[in-house]
Amino acid sequence: MTSRRIAVAIASALAISAPFHGGAALAQQGAQPPRDEFFWLGEINKATAVINSEQGLLDKAAAQRIAAGLSKMLDEARQPGARRPSTVITFEPVLIRTAGIEATLLHAGRSSQDMHATYRAAIMRDNLLSLADQLDATASTMVGLAEKHAGTMVPNYTNGVAAQANSYGHYLLGHAAGLERAAQRIRETYARVDRSPMGTTVLNGTSWPLDRKRMASYLGFGGVVDNAYDAGQISSAEYPVEVGGIVTTIALQAGSFVEDVMTQYAQSRPWILLQEGGGNTYVSSAMPQKRNPGLLNNARSHASTAITLAMGPVMQAHNIPPGMPDAKDVKANAAMVDSAIRVLRDWDRILKALVISPERALEELNSDWTASQELADTLMRQHGVPFRAGHHFASEIVDYAKANNIRPSEFPYAEAQRIYREAGSEYKLGELPLSEQAFRAALDPTAIIAHRATLGGPQPAEMARMLAQAKQRFSENAEWVKARRATIDASLARLDRDFGRLAGR
Repeated sequence: MTSRRIAVAIASALAISAPFHGGAALAQQGAQPPRDEFFWLGEINKATAVINSEQGLLDKAAAQRIAAGLSKMLDEARQPGARRPSTVITFEPVLIRTAGIEATLLHAGRSSQDMHATYRAAIMRDNLLSLADQLDATASTMVGLAEKHAGTMVPNYTNGVAAQANSYGHYLLGHAAGLERAAQRIRETYARVDRSPMGTTVLNGTSWPLDRKRMASYLGFGGVVDNAYDAGQISSAEYPVEVGGIVTTIALQAGSFVEDVMTQYAQSRPWILLQEGGGNTYVSSAMPQKRNPGLLNNARSHASTAITLAMGPVMQAHNIPPGMPDAKDVKANAAMVDSAIRVLRDWDRILKALVISPERALEELNSDWTASQELADTLMRQHGVPFRAGHHFASEIVDYAKANNIRPSEFPYAEAQRIYREAGSEYKLGELPLSEQAFRAALDPTAIIAHRATLGGPQPAEMARMLAQAKQRFSENAEWVKARRATIDASLARLDRDFGRLAGR
């Protein structure tokens, strides 16, 4: 089976298993048609009729007759079960049936190459806005949870091992920062996709003096693809790969978050779980004590599917000459974006279902030595002890504590003094310069977080600053989506009015 067939098969499976959020699923409220390939072919023809008749490239009387026939065709396509041809070669015979052979006068200076490239860009543009919309929703949930848990102390892990204490809110803001970068990539990619290829014909333009800029304006594009060869042969195969990169980063980050939560399910007393019921968890068929995290399992699987689909355009565009359609399949590329939307929805649902026990998290922190680095930092910051010497002392403290099953809060101060003298003998450190109170404070996770001084750290002042910025950024993202949609809708409404006058409606 070829890579393209594999991609289409996966896309078909996705369409069955989940609501489709690509161009065909972007039906507006009320009786508005879905913005699929047929819709955009109709809009291109409407704009061509209006522009060419006003430029004198199409006889006005003929344009009116063609417009009336096109209008009839589009009205018929709104009926339940009506055909909606998705290619120029299948669209045109239906138009000829309602408008006559003179309807092909619209084809002056056009090709399926630039028409298909145009609807692919328009549909991907809508898909990117849907992705940005869901990303904002998920990020807003995340930031809200971060604000709620700004002061919740939890262990964070590196190399799969408990490493340091942190605020759970700070941890979530780290993930929110990753989502903000994804939002930036969406906006940057959108600007490149939001360029109209129409009027470039196959690859080198046409002898007809078509008004490409007005066409772009009617279709809601921010501009035109400047180079005619680039329009249909290069860029239209490039942006699915670029979008695939966005899908991949979202899926990878979501999968990382899921795995972080999953590790808690291996513990007998986790500090974070999913709220039971509602499809979040399910009971094992054989073991009554088990509550399997079905929501996490599904989210991880969906993230893997998204990555698989994101690789599709890369494989399909690999080692083929320019202009081939392999990587341009609308449904496969829409399903790829939809898979990322589904991952973000899963993530949003997980965030809303999390049950966090601050008491259990703090107990775990106090039962391990995640604060040991602070001993070395405190000795260096307050007493000028070289870090490596202080690190050696802290390491000896941990070794002794683990050998004797001693928790940080219970470690004997006298033993700390002895270990400092012995461990520091080669550095000639002398007596431990920390008082018992300072020694205890250096091992207190809550105190450690409260006294962080680094820009971007989890201390209260920085958390307040970062929370405010995160809220503002995602609010601006949401406004950006609304503005882009408003631009497209206003452009199409203007086209509909002008076409309506031409068609005598």
